[in-house]
Formats: sequence, C-alpha cells, structure tokens
Amino acid sequence: MIVASCLIIGFTLPAQAKKASSAFGSTVQNSNITEAEVQAAQEAWGKALIQISKDGEKSNQKARETAIAVLDGAYGYNLGPVLFKPTLTFGDKTFRTTKEGALAYFVGGDPNFPNDTGFALRGWEKYEYKNAAVYINGDMALTMGNVMLTDKSGKVTTVDKTWGFKKDAQGKLRIVLHHSSLPFSPTK
Repeated sequence: MIVASCLIIGFTLPAQAKKASSAFGSTVQNSNITEAEVQAAQEAWGKALIQISKDGEKSNQKARETAIAVLDGAYGYNLGPVLFKPTLTFGDKTFRTTKEGALAYFVGGDPNFPNDTGFALRGWEKYEYKNAAVYINGDMALTMGNVMLTDKSGKVTTVDKTWGFKKDAQGKLRIVLHHSSLPFSPTK
C-alpha cells in the first residue's frame, strides 16, 4: 500500500518532482577508472623509475628524495598496506607492505633490508610496458603484462608485472598492488 502511494504521488506531482531535483542540482560523481588513466599511471611509473635512476647518478640522497616523492604520489600507502612483491626479493623480506620496505627496495641503504641495493639505481634509461590484459571495475583496475627496462649499456631486462590501482577520494590513481618477477626460464 505504501509503494502504491509513492507511485501515485510520483506520477501526480511531476512539477514538484522537477523542482526537487533541480534544488539538488544534477551533480554526478563518477569514480570509475578509465583505461587511459591506467596507461597514464603506468607511463608515470616508468618515468619516475628512470628519474630515480638518473638522480642516483648525482647522489644517493637525491635518489632517495625522488623515491619518497614517487612513493607518496603514486602508491597507496596512505590508504593502507600496499601488496608489493618486488622483482629481486626473497626470504622473510620478500613482501613490502610498508613505504619503508618499498623505499629500501628502490634505493637501498636501510639496515632493516640488508639485501636491498637499490633496484632503481641500476642505470635505467628506457622503460616500456606491454599489457596482456587490463581489468577495470569501478574505482579499481588491474593490469598484467611485461615491463621492459633498458640500462645505460643497452641491456634489456624484462619483468612480469601485475599492478592494482585504486582511485582515491581526490580522484588520483594509487598503486595498491605491485607484483614483479623475472619470467620463468626452464632448464634443459
């Protein structure tokens, strides 16, 4: 009976309904991620890695400052733990759910992560990515594919890469999942 009354009111008072909707405006909040945003985030990550590498040639402190800015700007440590599995980690320090662990991986120099020598300090000069697939669901996006990094000697390192992105309250994509590993190479 209540539903029928609402329907009748809805159809018998269209002028009032129009006034009510205009009083609230027609603001639409859409936090869906687009593929273009995902690609822009992947491009930005590569440029940032190369910048950390270049800054490392000047000084470790400069590289560290750049890496901190990248972690603050691109990763979602401000949202909670980030599921980060760097390429060259092992043992009980494999996973880096904290900003400090990620920073140690990128630039080294942290006694809590003694095996980290600074992946971002390897003289990277070129970055490209090739997605096998991109999955987008609202304010979350996942990618899987390869990243190719070229160092100053021209050597190319290919890594298997999975990223998870979350759009934050300010509309910025944040990396909340970053899994990187070397491709499997069977022995004969």
